[in-house]
Amino acid sequence: MRKLSLNKAFMLLEPGPVVLVTTADKGKNNIMTISWHMVMDFTPRFALLTGPWNYSYKALIRTKSCVISIPTVDISKKVVGIGVCSGSDTDKFKKFDLTPVKAKSIDAPLIKECLANVECHVTDHIKKHDIFVLEAVHAWIDVNRKERRTIHANGDGTFVVDGRVLNYRRLMLPKLPPGV
Repeated sequence: MRKLSLNKAFMLLEPGPVVLVTTADKGKNNIMTISWHMVMDFTPRFALLTGPWNYSYKALIRTKSCVISIPTVDISKKVVGIGVCSGSDTDKFKKFDLTPVKAKSIDAPLIKECLANVECHVTDHIKKHDIFVLEAVHAWIDVNRKERRTIHANGDGTFVVDGRVLNYRRLMLPKLPPGV
């Protein structure tokens, strides 16, 4: 083993896939790219971390809602581009030629070009760490979409694309909740 700098330790645990989060505040739609998120358990609860440095932060606090959109590798350059510009001065839907789709129960839009979209309400904001706890209220998937591979951030500007699926479902059955 070789010593690893602590400022790179997060790269060993970097979650995935990279997602897009949409918000709508004061009549303006926005998109942010984020890889700092997690599922909380087998329920439709998620968490994401963002702070005041991000234009979407205030919208999450004010509106208490967002959409988590799951992009695939075919739009990965757009995903990165979204993450390196600010919604404060950029209409990201227009700039990256993405289609907003009306959500069922919140103002933030779905993204048509994504594999899946999850409408969420913010149920908690842990201010000390800027963690937003989200409760999913509706989920949508494009079953006809051919590209299904997602991208995962390494944390240094490089990404890994999903590959071969290992099926250990039979081994996991005792731990899986009904319907999964």
